[in-house]
Amino acid sequence: MPTTPKLIRGYEVVIGLENHVQLSTQSKIFSGSSTAFGAEPNTQASPVDLALPGTLPVLNRAAVERAIRFGLAVGAKVAPLSIFARKNYFYPDLPKGYQISQFEIPVVQGGKVEFFVGDKKHVVNLTRAHLEEDAGKSLHEDYHGQSGIDLNRAGTPLLEIVSEPDMRSGAEAAEYAKTLHALVMWLGICDGNMQEGSFRCDVNVSVRKPGEPFGTRREIKNLNSFRFLVDAVNYEVNWQIDEIEDGRKIQQATVLYNPDTGETRAMRSKEDSADYRYFPDPDLPPLVIAPEWVERVKGEMPELPSVMAARFESVDGLPGYDAMMMTQSLATARYYEAAKAAGATPKLVANWVMGEISKRLNASGGEIDAAPVGPELLAKLIGRISDGTISNNAAKQVFESLWTGEASDVDAIIEAKGLKQVSDTGAIEAILDEVLAANQKSVDEYRAGKDKAFNALVGQAMKATKGKANPALVNELLKKKLG
Repeated sequence: MPTTPKLIRGYEVVIGLENHVQLSTQSKIFSGSSTAFGAEPNTQASPVDLALPGTLPVLNRAAVERAIRFGLAVGAKVAPLSIFARKNYFYPDLPKGYQISQFEIPVVQGGKVEFFVGDKKHVVNLTRAHLEEDAGKSLHEDYHGQSGIDLNRAGTPLLEIVSEPDMRSGAEAAEYAKTLHALVMWLGICDGNMQEGSFRCDVNVSVRKPGEPFGTRREIKNLNSFRFLVDAVNYEVNWQIDEIEDGRKIQQATVLYNPDTGETRAMRSKEDSADYRYFPDPDLPPLVIAPEWVERVKGEMPELPSVMAARFESVDGLPGYDAMMMTQSLATARYYEAAKAAGATPKLVANWVMGEISKRLNASGGEIDAAPVGPELLAKLIGRISDGTISNNAAKQVFESLWTGEASDVDAIIEAKGLKQVSDTGAIEAILDEVLAANQKSVDEYRAGKDKAFNALVGQAMKATKGKANPALVNELLKKKLG
């Protein structure tokens, strides 16, 4: 579902993504070879992976189940029958001279992914997701000017997820990719390690004047960082516009992004499907998925992020954006629910998770399940705000001490730093009497209808108590005294 286009230099940007998700199986998709990362080169490539004469591929059932799980999660059709095909091309790290993939009939058809950009909800429709094997890897370092080939990855199971061209900016494409990344980890079908190549993004980018047909696309290959994705798309968009404005036509091509220069460069002309000469693999029968198999996988799935977010809205009263943010990862959802179970108000937990905790995790690159302030500790801190023991500002000071490891007990920090709020009605009334007597001009202005004068009086009261008075109580008592 395309969003309202935001034009760049008078052009609409059109983006679609192809994500290669390495499935979390212990063995490869058509052989028993290990998929463990980091082994010595060419120690995990079996005769089946190399298609040596006399070998036959056997489909990995666990890979199929992970594909089914993804299809159910995005509301797609899980095909009762799908076909494996040979995708023919020649490259040094492709030992067979072809890649086993799916073409005409993929295992997952359709579906959609919902996500937020800021506080605006977006929906991207999926074309398909199909099973295939990975190729090997070319090594260009430490080979004295030559290249080496490591075939350990050859035959590793992939689920290629293809979106419709529904995105209209690099930021939108990055949020879609982040949501997809979080979903496959949530489902347990991928470890999500982008540095190891477990989750890779290929981005198709084109530009057009509003209302015109789609322009010629160029595919940016193998992006393994969400920040690089945004930067690569932004550069590519401006490059394409420059080409068009200078009277040149865009040529369909596969390009690479160089993060050091911030530029994309053409690697090769982009092939069409006909160039790969797809045909059904004669060594593999059609993949038949019975309804009973789908139902069993459905019964074993965790609660989906969208279902959990709806529950947080209806049961906990969270706004839609907050509920979506609390389900952006399984670790975040578990943290939120643990803090809530410890007695904290749901909305306040969400505020802290989206605020102070997210800010610090983004700065450190850490994950919420390893945060120095755990959910039970956060719940206790929120409790001290809710019962009026400390103000929000004081709570941030306590949080700082907890996060840095200065101390580990909320009440001890409050006591040691003298952060407890003054909530004694008599003491506050006495201070207010002094404030009113010393600020007659503000009193007269307030009674003449100037609301800002009230805030000035509150400020004087808070100053007199060195910020320790309960603000809500100060407001309540001051209003009574001013009539």
